[in-house]
Amino acid sequence: QMQLVESGGGLVQPGGSLRLSCAPSGSIFSLGLMGWFRQAPGKQRELVAVISSGGLTNYADSVKGRFTISMDNAKSTASLQMNSLKPDDTAVYYCAGSRRRFPSLRSRLDINNYDIWGQGTQVTVSS
Repeated sequence: QMQLVESGGGLVQPGGSLRLSCAPSGSIFSLGLMGWFRQAPGKQRELVAVISSGGLTNYADSVKGRFTISMDNAKSTASLQMNSLKPDDTAVYYCAGSRRRFPSLRSRLDINNYDIWGQGTQVTVSS
């Protein structure tokens, strides 16, 4: 069974940067879609950024221009470069993926289409 493992979280001051990484463990399969989601205390899990194996990317409005998602298809790994971090970015960040390919934007943004998840990594933005 394939799982994902996140790394790179931590404490950073407002305006700082962090880079999150996601790598597979267990059985490794090629993924058609990978994404980063986050969940703050008392809030629902929300989409941050997604990328298809074809390189199509989408971002939440709150992170556009600050975050960049990338994916290595051959290794089924993904990264999230986060710049100009704000206290509102504080959350547990989860990496997720799917072996399926989704041609429509709506389907790529649907959290229910992601069936491989990591355990999450904490990101705290505070002075």
